[in-house]
This record gives sequence, structure tokens and C-alpha cells, in this order.
Amino acid sequence: MTKGFVIAVDGVAASGKGTIAQALASEYGFPYLDTGLLYRAVGLAVLRRGGDLEDEATAAACARGLDLTRLDDPALRTLEAGLAASRVGPHPEVRTALRQVQRAFAAQVPGAVLDGRDIGTVIVPDAPAKLYVTAALEVRAKRRWLQLKAKGDAVTIEAVVADISQRDATDGGRKDSPMRPAPDAVLLDTTEMTIDQAADAARRMVETARGRWAQSQAG
Repeated sequence: MTKGFVIAVDGVAASGKGTIAQALASEYGFPYLDTGLLYRAVGLAVLRRGGDLEDEATAAACARGLDLTRLDDPALRTLEAGLAASRVGPHPEVRTALRQVQRAFAAQVPGAVLDGRDIGTVIVPDAPAKLYVTAALEVRAKRRWLQLKAKGDAVTIEAVVADISQRDATDGGRKDSPMRPAPDAVLLDTTEMTIDQAADAARRMVETARGRWAQSQAG
């Protein structure tokens, strides 16, 4: 059972869930984990070893030896890392290894914020607050393209659209922990929202959940 007030922020790629999760972590003073970086780190570790991303044993070994102090590596934010993550992510052994890391993070008191694809459905299914963030594909692709362009990545928007479409299909279609909204998650569509508007909407949703959670704790 969850001891603290865990905020699970799930959603599709480039929907704004990371920005929203960071804003919530700042609002409540909770530690924050971008779980997608874990999979990107595993993918890059495999590539740096000269390994095969389709080799589950190699990917799982990298997942078990993951150094969480290196999640600020700028290389994890590249398109290459995203593509690598989409290939190692479906491996059950990788997901099992990283599941333990994520649950340990979520167990912190008084709470924690995690964003990813299966936080509210698999990692912390009893999280008191669950959001599922989405947005139209073309809007998400433009957001990600602008981010990559600002970092100097020479990538076309067409390539970004293809990447995000493939990741959506992979994440939603995998057998182990497929991406989908938790039955009790609140849907937040950021297609026509600014960053500030999306963050404000998320705060209101979480405050509602926190009120219910506080009542349950008092009872």
C-alpha cells in the first residue's frame, strides 16, 4: 500500500506530462522521477556497449546496473535515445528490473511525483492522484521538434512525427504493461493549452484528489 501522497502522471509522448509533473513536484515539494529517462538510459547503455537493442538479456543487465545519478546526461534527451528506449522498453526483463526502481522511489514519504506510461496502472496502482495527459499528434510532434531543434539536433518534423507515432504504437501495443489510462485517472488534454494553463489544470485536479485522500487518511 502507498504510504505517501503519490502523484502518477501518465500519458503519450510530448503531451507535456513531464513539464506538468515537474510543476506538481515543485508545488508540493516532492521528489520527481521522469521514468522515461530510465528506459532511455538503458537503451543508450546498450548502444554504448555495442550491443543489440533487441537482445533482452543485454538490455536487462544494463537495467539492473543502471546508475540513477546519471539521469541528467544530455544524451538522454536526444532522438537517438528515444528510439533506443522504444526498442528496449517492451522487454519484460527490463520492465521488471526498472519496476523495482520506480516503486522504491514512489515509496518515499510524504510523497512523490512520477511520470511515465504505466505509473497509475502498474507501478503505483493505488496512487491517490492519477492524471493521464494527451494531445493531438501534430501538436505533440511540433513541440518535440522545437525542443530538439533548440538543442541543435538536425531532425525534420516528419521524422519526429514518425518517431512519436511508432512510440505510441509500441507503448500501447506491448504485452507487458501497455500504455493506457488507469480506470480512475483524470484525463487532461493539452492540445490547446499553454504550459501554464496545463500546469494550472493539473494542480486543480490533484488538489481534488488530495482532498479525498486527506479524508480517507483521517477516517
